[in-house]
Amino acid sequence: MDVQVGDVLTMKKKHPCGENHFLVLRVGMDFKIRCLGCGREVMVPRSKAEKNIRKISREEEHT
Repeated sequence: MDVQVGDVLTMKKKHPCGENHFLVLRVGMDFKIRCLGCGREVMVPRSKAEKNIRKISREEEHT
């Protein structure tokens, strides 16, 4: 799966704040993502994150 820094991920499961859109801050064995609702940053293992991705939006679409 081609996930890059700056992408916005729409996840299947929501964050506890109710938002399901996350900004990718770092890519590697783990993804560092920031919730676009409350701003909380979390590290998620790549395998778990890739299973829960519903949609990937590129940065160019949002600017």
